[in-house]
Amino acid sequence: MRVVLAPRASAILYHLLVSRVDRRPFLLPANICPIVPLTFLKAGIPFDFVDISPTSLHMDLERAAAQLESGRYGGLLYAHTYGETSTPDDFFVQMRSLDESLLFVDDRCLCPPDAAARSGCGAQVSLYSSGYAKVVDIGFGGYAFLSEEIVYHETHLPFGAAALEALEKSYKQAIAENRPYTYQDSPWLETYRPLPGWEGYWAMIAAALAEVEAHRQAINTVYAERLPAEICLPPAYQGWRYNIRVPDKQRVLAAIFDAGLFASSHYASLAGIFAPGRCLHAEKLAGEVINLFNDRHFTAAMAEQICDIILENL
Repeated sequence: MRVVLAPRASAILYHLLVSRVDRRPFLLPANICPIVPLTFLKAGIPFDFVDISPTSLHMDLERAAAQLESGRYGGLLYAHTYGETSTPDDFFVQMRSLDESLLFVDDRCLCPPDAAARSGCGAQVSLYSSGYAKVVDIGFGGYAFLSEEIVYHETHLPFGAAALEALEKSYKQAIAENRPYTYQDSPWLETYRPLPGWEGYWAMIAAALAEVEAHRQAINTVYAERLPAEICLPPAYQGWRYNIRVPDKQRVLAAIFDAGLFASSHYASLAGIFAPGRCLHAEKLAGEVINLFNDRHFTAAMAEQICDIILENL
């Protein structure tokens, strides 16, 4: 394994995709961050979405296997919903035994960062992020561990912050309106900036990690003790933010914002927006889940107040 760095994780994904000779479509989970399919669109690689499993909340691997066995696809990107860290290594190995040309990208951007490559895993790429709203947010950066056989060439593209802002506005509007999104290329992806070497970069992450984890655990404890267990996702899904499922999500969110507080609503199903189709399990999860903050911008007192609001509005 070797490690590569970039200004953001999506730049590494872009470099990977444009370095490949194989231009077959990829499979993506329907509940992926929108920047991922946008990166595929920029790289010119088509994709289809796979619904999530209602039990694991990750990509439905039975459906994915059936599609991969068709021989139509060149790879699969697997994401860890809300940072739950279990990884289907046996699935990766099994699929690659059927077609060794398949590329598997293990997108661990919502998982805690790790300085060591995972041994014995079936994915040739393990992708991490230290950018905005990740477990450790140092303001920039992504890294990946690549198998030695993976071809990877950096491409330095022009970048404009205004183009990125316009892209974010346009795709968020399409998601909010639940309508198909039309991609127009622009210099939105930052693929190059001077970066520290691996040791210096990891030292920045490591310095923040212990403090971040202690704070997150303290806030999560407030949520776990105050909120009914039946609305809380299992502990393994609470490493990124604290996630609950409620039947009247919009009313709860409105009450939170009316109180001058904030929460988030990730991730919408992107089927029907970035590619045709419906993914009903991903839609159902997106319609019920609220992500409660637990980062350095959120205090225990704010968490207590949010719990009061949620309990009043259940």
